[in-house]
Amino acid sequence: MANYLARAKYLLAAHNTNQLPPDGGFEVAFAGRSNAGKSTALNAICQQNALARVSKTPGRTQQLVFFDIPPTTDKYLVDLPGYGFAKVPKDLQAHWQAFLDEYFRTRQALKGLIVVMDIRHPLKDYDKQMLGYAVSRGLPAHAILTKADKLGRGAQGNAMLAVRKEMQAEYGDAVSVQVFSGESKQGVDEARHKIGGWLGLF
Repeated sequence: MANYLARAKYLLAAHNTNQLPPDGGFEVAFAGRSNAGKSTALNAICQQNALARVSKTPGRTQQLVFFDIPPTTDKYLVDLPGYGFAKVPKDLQAHWQAFLDEYFRTRQALKGLIVVMDIRHPLKDYDKQMLGYAVSRGLPAHAILTKADKLGRGAQGNAMLAVRKEMQAEYGDAVSVQVFSGESKQGVDEARHKIGGWLGLF
């Protein structure tokens, strides 16, 4: 299963609904606040150094970026626009909001959502909005608490328990959570297993 994800490659970037691939097969979307470590997590999960662009400038991802997984022809990872404090014009923000609303509301190929959060700053308003999208559609969601290497094991555990408790109160059992580090590779196998299951890779 990990070998399949390691084959992931760039397919296309969509700026509007008309540019999306045909709505069939299996897609897992990745969302995260700017600088939460989303690109680093994608690269680690796919065992690649530069699949997803890692940028020092927040909010550089301004489209839905699709990666396909050869040799399959119907399985995709989708990198959603980084959200949060990106300095983009209000009209562009409105465009992306409407695009994401439609994508989450209507996309039948979407099988699950990964929400990437900095373990030191979890469950901000935007994180909750993205989790809400998934829960409202009845889609499974999985929270990845990145940059776990910045904390000791005890602090990691406390942070995960606090996030799990808050999500349980808000979403019931619809959202799962784990700690993760793209640097130390902690939690990478667990994340791969979750994503592979949603994609039907095993």
